[in-house]
Amino acid sequence: MSTPADWPHLDPHQTRTAEPTPYELRLARTLEEIFREDGHELTDVVTGLNARQLRTPDGEPWTEESFRAEMHRLGA
Repeated sequence: MSTPADWPHLDPHQTRTAEPTPYELRLARTLEEIFREDGHELTDVVTGLNARQLRTPDGEPWTEESFRAEMHRLGA
């Protein structure tokens, strides 16, 4: 019988082409905090990012559209 230890292992960092930037690390930590404290809906995320004054890469407040675009850019 196979056990989880025998299953193929996927390293979540194996597809990275570079180390995360300070901005990416801060965004990830802030998103984890928002999911834990505020909620999981897109409106919760956008409100949480703006309340914590974490701005877009262009220095603008987040909108639903800018968040979607940034997630698409980071996931490309």
